Amino acid sequence: MTMKNKVAVITGAGSGIGRSVSFKLAEQGMRVVVVDLDHKRGEETLAFVKEKGGEGIFIKADVSKNGDLEKYVSTVREKYGRIDVFVNNAAILNQPALLADHSEEMFDQIIAVNLKGAFLGLKHVLNVMEKQKSGVIINSASTGGIHSTPYLSVYAAAKHGIVGLTKTSAVEYGPLGIRINAICPGGVITNMTKHLDMSDSEQNGPLGRPANPEEIANVVSFLASDEASYMNGSIVTIDGGLTA
Repeated sequence: MTMKNKVAVITGAGSGIGRSVSFKLAEQGMRVVVVDLDHKRGEETLAFVKEKGGEGIFIKADVSKNGDLEKYVSTVREKYGRIDVFVNNAAILNQPALLADHSEEMFDQIIAVNLKGAFLGLKHVLNVMEKQKSGVIINSASTGGIHSTPYLSVYAAAKHGIVGLTKTSAVEYGPLGIRINAICPGGVITNMTKHLDMSDSEQNGPLGRPANPEEIANVVSFLASDEASYMNGSIVTIDGGLTA
């Protein structure tokens, strides 16, 4: 199945998993909309996409702000007329600490970006896909969304929330021709995780290493394609067996 000329919107696309997903979907022939708060990184991703012969645009947006979400969705509709794939990926990570040592300010920030941002993305993109009667959404959760994540309790709470949003919205919108799934990566080598110790073999699971972003992008590409046409409401682990 070709994905040529379909339109994919990827949030948090300035680096890490989002950047790799942008490259992968562009390779499949999709027109990619790179969304990120960091203008420089976002433009870098788009430049790499174009260097490889891909097509797309960059939109700067803070996913925790409703106005920014409305803006980027309307911009995509004006430019391309539709949204075929939405990779709801933007997230931030707090410094590890015991739950009682987390500040209220940090809690509000993590929930605003990681959970509220995912909700707002779903809200606005689903309005577009409902009119189309088609579309695929891949939410970025985490192994922290399906099991305990010591010292990252607020991050885990947000990712558990994304799992709940995924399962519920998949049931609500599946009858309308929209598939919604979530991925749950384990440790991945990205700028966001560079301050964490990724060398602990127990935390890395049976394969004994963290993932590269490209390995996550490969799964996202499959979920975005018609080859995954009967997958809806699935919570897909990509963790080397960590949660097995």
